Amino acid sequence: MARHLLLLSSAALLLGPLVWMVSLSLKPPGEIFRASFTLLPEQWYAAENYMRALTVAPLPRFLSNGVIVCLTILLCQILICAPIAYALAKLQFRGRDAIFALVLVGLLLPHQVLALPLFVLCWKLGILDSYAALVLPFIVSPFGIFLFRQFFKSTSDDLMHAARLDGYSELGIVFQIMLPLARPALIAFSILSITSHWNDLFWPLIAIRTEELMPPALGVITFRNEEAGSDYGPLMAGAAIILAPLLIAFLAAQRWFVEGLMLGSTK
Repeated sequence: MARHLLLLSSAALLLGPLVWMVSLSLKPPGEIFRASFTLLPEQWYAAENYMRALTVAPLPRFLSNGVIVCLTILLCQILICAPIAYALAKLQFRGRDAIFALVLVGLLLPHQVLALPLFVLCWKLGILDSYAALVLPFIVSPFGIFLFRQFFKSTSDDLMHAARLDGYSELGIVFQIMLPLARPALIAFSILSITSHWNDLFWPLIAIRTEELMPPALGVITFRNEEAGSDYGPLMAGAAIILAPLLIAFLAAQRWFVEGLMLGSTK
């Protein structure tokens, strides 16, 4: 009983802001700032709020920027992290343990610590205020390397030897055999990567100035400051629209997401 109460309390704390956001997106301005809070509005204002969110600010452009940036980062991370994880899990070479120790150190470093050197690097390369500035700092993921390594270590070496006898190269083994077998880990990592960069505000706020390049999280702030002002109904509607793709993707892949994280933590 106590366990269930604790879980319900935690769920309420996590879902409370989400429910409040959706509730405010359905209300007219007069009901938003009432002293008493009601979950459902007395006067439904959903159509007006969501229409303003989609038309007053270039929200579709922000969403497309988020899709471009997140998918590009994810593709680069898979192409880079999977071979590194395979080498750390299955190949014997000098310095392997030291490299893996550096990967673990990378897990402990918050991205904000590296913001200044990354900003200087992007400035030296001349890629500030571009898609490249949003992608380059994240193409290597220590967590991705760690997760894939844990899964690759659990696979049989006989499978790898048989693939070599069939003429597969090491990269062929990674992308044609190992990654398909690691589908739960791949899905779990994809959801975490896309969620992290879709919601990222800190780095885009530093690297991007042009409105046409802004990802969703940064775009909503611009929408509020320049367009909506104190009209929080459209602002909450825009936030709900931005959150919807992540929620749908998680619900669709929930089983593989949980399985992938469990594999990474137990093997």
